[in-house]
Amino acid sequence: MKNQLEQDIISTAESFAENFSDRGHFDFSIQSLRKLDDILEELCDYKLDNDALNSVSSMAGSYIFEVARRNYGGQYYWVQDRDQPVLVTGEPDYSISIFAFDKVKGRIQNGKEDEIPYYFDGYIEAVKKGKKTGYRAIIV
Repeated sequence: MKNQLEQDIISTAESFAENFSDRGHFDFSIQSLRKLDDILEELCDYKLDNDALNSVSSMAGSYIFEVARRNYGGQYYWVQDRDQPVLVTGEPDYSISIFAFDKVKGRIQNGKEDEIPYYFDGYIEAVKKGKKTGYRAIIV
């Protein structure tokens, strides 16, 4: 049974995929993150207020979370002091955590240096290392 946080993230991610279907095939594949990154690249040219930035971060971040969870598993937790969810993959054997909302904000504010596919590749490598060695990390 899914908890409310998981339901909310799935629902938001599926809404993102539907709402942006004219921009690409958002099928929760790792390859689809390139199209998401293209959308975020376009947003770099705009000055977004905090509400708009938070809204985009929630929508795009939920999609990133679901790509990770559907491909590698994991559990969502709410982190009160960061006021956002985290996805933790691999517990109890290993623990790889990502904060996708922060990453989306960084991508919009910092540009290409915070590319989502590159970030996600780091997550994949950490998961592979975790499976082999019990590695624990937060991917930022």
